[in-house]
Formats: sequence, C-alpha cells, structure tokens
Amino acid sequence: MIHTVLFDLDGTIIDTNELIIQSFLHTFEGITEQPVTREHIIPNMGRPLIEQMKFFSGRDSVGDLVHKYRTFNIEKHDELVTEFTGVRETLGKLHVAGIKMGIVTSKVRITSEMGLRLCGLYDYFDTIVTVEDVKWPKPDPEGIRKALKGLGSDAEGAVMVGDSHYDIEAAHNAGIPAVAVAWSLKGIPYLQQYSPTYIIQDIKELLKITGVEEKSLETNG
Repeated sequence: MIHTVLFDLDGTIIDTNELIIQSFLHTFEGITEQPVTREHIIPNMGRPLIEQMKFFSGRDSVGDLVHKYRTFNIEKHDELVTEFTGVRETLGKLHVAGIKMGIVTSKVRITSEMGLRLCGLYDYFDTIVTVEDVKWPKPDPEGIRKALKGLGSDAEGAVMVGDSHYDIEAAHNAGIPAVAVAWSLKGIPYLQQYSPTYIIQDIKELLKITGVEEKSLETNG
C-alpha cells in the first residue's frame, strides 16, 4: 500500500525546462571555447548546479558562473515556468486521499519554493528537501531518506517520481520504487536504461499506482 509519494521538481511536476536551458545558454555565452548548446545541456539536467558548472567550464572555481546563472534564472523565472498538465488536479486528489507528499530536488530552496508557489503547488508538500539540505545529492539516497523522516514515513510504502536517472537511481539506492515520467526531455529510451519500476505517460497514472483511484471507485460505487 502506497502512503508516501516523493517528487523531483524540475521537469517532473513543474516545467522549468526552457528556463534552465536559457539560463545555461546565457551563463556560458562567450565563456567556453566551444559553444554550450541545448544538446549539451539536456543530458546533464538533474545534476546539482555546481557540478554542471564545473563540467561545462572545466574549472574548479565557478562561483561567478553560479551567480550569473542564478541571477538570470530568478529574473526570468515567472516568465518561463509553468506546471505540467494535470499536476495540480492529481496532487489535490492524492492529498484528499491522505497520501503524504514531499519534494526531493537538486536545486536550491529559493527557486524551489518560487516554482511551487507560482504554480499553486506549495501547500501540497509537507517537506521540501533541497540540495542545500544534504551532503550528498541524488543519486545518493540521503535526500529521500531525509524526506521520509520529515514526513514520518517508512521506505516501505513510498515511491519516488522523477524525470532523470538521478531520481531513478536515488530511488533504487533508497530501496523504494522509482516512477519515471515519460514527458522527460531525455526521452523514454533513456529512462528505460535505468530500470524504473514504472514509466507513466500522464501524472494521473499516480492515482492508480497509489491505489487512490480504486479507493475513489469503491467510495463512489
């Protein structure tokens, strides 16, 4: 019986894809010998920002690049971020059914909360674990374990929902099922390589996975 659902944020329940891509393009314009393109950025989405900055720049000291990225990202946030279709409705049904929900993300708290509030999703989550709250980010299971503890939940009966292999592997490492979302920019063949427990085409499929759909049918029947 599923009692807890943990969600990645970017690319999973809120569509920050274009914001992230534009933020990287802006940050690295004229910085690297070879241009950083969308094709370079997409496969690396889901990694902690500092790791990505070091990867793309080849530098160990990236404080200036992180500042440039975050300044642009915050300025353009509300213009470029939206929720994915059906997310608010599905979270509402999970909440009414008593499912505990939390966020485990590799982004910082300020922009995590900005996105959730902008999309009207903030109040559905009783815990938000950001990259600032852990020593080891995904795919390490620390964030998942911290979220479960914050919710008073056991690993048995919990699932992790995400759009990248970092989410899938973190779930595997925490010993809980992984739900991969087919709307990931990385594509289904990419997701399948990491053996998620489920791949969903629509966020509403969580209602069936958690048993909420069956409960609703029993109540209405």
